[in-house]
Amino acid sequence: MNTPLKTADIHLIQRLIPHRYPFLLVDKVLDINGTSSARGIKNVTMNEPHFQGHFPGKPIMPGVTIIEAMAQTAAVMVGTALGMEDRNMLVYFMAIDKCKFRRMVVPGDVLEMQLETIRGKPGGKIWKFSGVATVEGELAAEVEFTAMMDLPGA
Repeated sequence: MNTPLKTADIHLIQRLIPHRYPFLLVDKVLDINGTSSARGIKNVTMNEPHFQGHFPGKPIMPGVTIIEAMAQTAAVMVGTALGMEDRNMLVYFMAIDKCKFRRMVVPGDVLEMQLETIRGKPGGKIWKFSGVATVEGELAAEVEFTAMMDLPGA
């Protein structure tokens, strides 16, 4: 029997990770398959503060914020799977590898991020993920990253 995939709306996301405006970069996480995989959604809007300077007259979402949005998606996936709501979980980058940008992401785009766990287990602190970000099916970015997850009580 297959276990139904989980979803995290913005309210659950805020109970799992400490990020808040202007640095909360994922709006919803869908298809959460335990700690194996998940799909994050980021609605890119002109109201985001980085567009004031990146770049005036040609707003482009900074690549580092795309990677951060993928990392937040991974943290929500793990936090949901491990029941970390309201537990003050913190996540820290340790390495970013194989990072490539393929397409600009601009206001009005819906950034879809597919994340998979390469290495990590419940109770473990060090996790490695791979991710791809797309807009309307077109590859925008790809990355592998390692993170330390401070999972209180896990």
